[in-house]
Amino acid sequence: MKTNRREFLKLGAALSLAPMLPSNLFAGPNTQVVKNGEIFTAAHWGMLKATVKNGKIISSKPYQTLSKIPNPLQDTMADLVYKTRITAPMVRKSYLENPDSPKPELRGIDEWVEVKYEDAIKLVARELKKTREQKGMQSIFAGSYGWYSSGKLHNPRILLHRFMNLSGGFVGTLGDYSTGASQVIMPHVVGSIEVYEQQTSWPVVLEHSKVVVLWGMNPISTLRIAWSATDDQGFKYFEQLRDSGKEIIIIDPLWSETGKFFGDKAKWIAPRPNTDTAMMLGMAHHLYTTGKYDKEFIANYTTGFDKFLPYLLGKSDKTPKSAKWASKICGLKESVIKNLAETIYANRTMLMSGWAMQRAHHGEQPHWMLVTLASMLGQIGLPGGGFGLSYHYSNGGAPTCAGGVLGGINAASVGIVENGKYKGLASQAKGDESAQSWLNAGTDYAFPVARVAEAILNPGKTLEHNGTKITYPDIDFIYWAGGNPITQHQDVNTNIKAWRRPRTVVVNEIYWTPTAKMADIVFPVTTQYERNDLTMTGDYSNQNIAPMKQVVEKQHGAKDDYQIFSDLAKAYADGLVEAFTEGGKTEMDWLEEFYNVAANAVNANTALGITMPNFDEWWNKNEPTTFAPTLESESWVRMAEFREDPILNALGTPSGLIEIYSDTIAAMNYDDCAAHPKWFEPVEWLGMKNKPAKFHLITVHPTDRLHSQQNNTSLRDNYAVANREPLLINTKDAAKLGIKNGDLVRVYNARGEALVGAEVSDDIISGVVRLREGAWYDGFDGGLCKNGCANTLTLDIPTSKLANGNISHTGLVNIEKYKGTAPELTAFKAPKGAKNS
Repeated sequence: MKTNRREFLKLGAALSLAPMLPSNLFAGPNTQVVKNGEIFTAAHWGMLKATVKNGKIISSKPYQTLSKIPNPLQDTMADLVYKTRITAPMVRKSYLENPDSPKPELRGIDEWVEVKYEDAIKLVARELKKTREQKGMQSIFAGSYGWYSSGKLHNPRILLHRFMNLSGGFVGTLGDYSTGASQVIMPHVVGSIEVYEQQTSWPVVLEHSKVVVLWGMNPISTLRIAWSATDDQGFKYFEQLRDSGKEIIIIDPLWSETGKFFGDKAKWIAPRPNTDTAMMLGMAHHLYTTGKYDKEFIANYTTGFDKFLPYLLGKSDKTPKSAKWASKICGLKESVIKNLAETIYANRTMLMSGWAMQRAHHGEQPHWMLVTLASMLGQIGLPGGGFGLSYHYSNGGAPTCAGGVLGGINAASVGIVENGKYKGLASQAKGDESAQSWLNAGTDYAFPVARVAEAILNPGKTLEHNGTKITYPDIDFIYWAGGNPITQHQDVNTNIKAWRRPRTVVVNEIYWTPTAKMADIVFPVTTQYERNDLTMTGDYSNQNIAPMKQVVEKQHGAKDDYQIFSDLAKAYADGLVEAFTEGGKTEMDWLEEFYNVAANAVNANTALGITMPNFDEWWNKNEPTTFAPTLESESWVRMAEFREDPILNALGTPSGLIEIYSDTIAAMNYDDCAAHPKWFEPVEWLGMKNKPAKFHLITVHPTDRLHSQQNNTSLRDNYAVANREPLLINTKDAAKLGIKNGDLVRVYNARGEALVGAEVSDDIISGVVRLREGAWYDGFDGGLCKNGCANTLTLDIPTSKLANGNISHTGLVNIEKYKGTAPELTAFKAPKGAKNS
């Protein structure tokens, strides 16, 4: 273009009179970290605004509030960035001296040595390659859990699995700790996993339900978080339910935060723990014998009720499952059981169940029996009736919005590495038998996540699981990224024995958690506030696409998991890093790609009436994009289509109907899971004749943590008793033991012992104590957990051969006032050889 000087000056004068164009019009996404000001970001506990001054986080607060229910998890950003950090790559001293004879028995008590990041990368790559060559991919365990981050890119579990898959495969896990029993039994019963499905819309419940039963759930605690990021809608709807005038019934041995929230607007029914199935059977027996059940629904929408009846009526075992029978098991008056049954039959009732009842011995049974009871009521598929298994989780029931849904990075397929070079995906090696066996090997060795310790300790053992047999591999290399399994897995002392068996343990971690202390090699990684990412909000609602913008610079030289696995890929084999990063994609390349998936879908749908800007403009604006629900989603009723036409809209069960009796399960011939819902006596419970301990321990989800996340924040100052995790004890029980509020208490059984602080109250029934799960284990120096880790006391046996879920709510303990000088709490201190942040 040719322009003389006069024309150029005229053009300049004209532009000076025009409105200023946005400064970022021709710029890419702004990734410069703000030193002073407010930044929008997000986490599991919601959309947040952080205030930063001179590059330091001063405070964090919610971006929006839809209810009056507070969420203190949103106020802890500074603690999460600055407290208890791992400050450098570290290697356990014995491992560094000789990786081939690393003295694994010293894990958790050995000294640590700081190393250069590059040397740590080379060490892991070398030892991983050595293990694969000597023992095969089936010796590599990468079973990381998922609550670390809600981001679509910086998800350490997926990044770990992506690296492990591309470099040759690994052993993984099946299921999860949260819903291990229910997610296996529900497909047999209703053809769907159910626990992670959308619920009948809250507006429908609020309009049509007359009675709402909250059975074994504490939503005022658990709705502080979401798998993505919570959007507060669940809180808003529970506020509306409280003020609706409906009959609210809470069934729980504990008068929880939810009970206190409803106050005198709710009725409290408190059965013994682990007796829910018996209670439901007593209700079902009463409904059947009085003729107060929906015969037409049973006939048209279920199968196997006739095969269930002989058990219910006692014809098969000479024990009718009457309300009187149930009363003796669950500790409730017979009249309470009968009245509850008649109330839910006579009124449009929504049975909302939590997951605690299925995290118990024979945990498959209560949700199966709940569906059977709901089927007898005949309200499934009607507005405001039926059952729901996730109203307490991630804002289930909040109407689904019409808009875009973000994509995310995936775990990739199994790759082939030979002679130090990446050869490509095994699935693309046509006709290559060795490649095909390579591809299939990982699925042959996956096992239920709640069986981790058993699997590590028992290579070669065969496990019955959901109609199949699984053989445990010989695990010799563990890589864990994004989780705290030493605290979160049942029976910590057995779990520690397991983790001291393999030759190598590598952990990516932010903090000196118990799991990090049990590693051989530790990489310090970034918090979600030190990197850029994207997330949705609401899980079921998909209400917002939210930027997770980096708030402060990376601390202590910490690396993103994406960087660590990229560097490991580069060190492991030629060409592998290109496969892992898809040709060198940066953090922002990935985020733009994920965003465009959603934006293109929105912009192509003119009926939505909205458009999304290009990624750069949206990112620089640093605000969420919010979508609206549709009339259809606001009036949606779970299983309404099935009720309308059970033939055209058949369920995913073999019969297409609700299976009260399952021929599939019958064919498995398990002695601990029958072909219909049934009461099985738990291995430990208050009704047993020869109790190994006196009190039933329930290990509920914490209110001021996300499992073990945030145990190291200042929130602990608000709930700790005598600087320990609090144990809730009934007033009468405490008086008999001479225990008062604030006393140090030793809680113990054959599996372990923990030091806790006494919290004495009538909010829990006699004979039961509560210890919230997630407190960091602090017993490496002697076995007594000084921080009150609940899993020091829990049982590590499966729910049954069907699901092999965890039974953390089944177990008995003894308690006594602690005598002597309280030992020093060391849970949040760096181990020997490491620095405290």
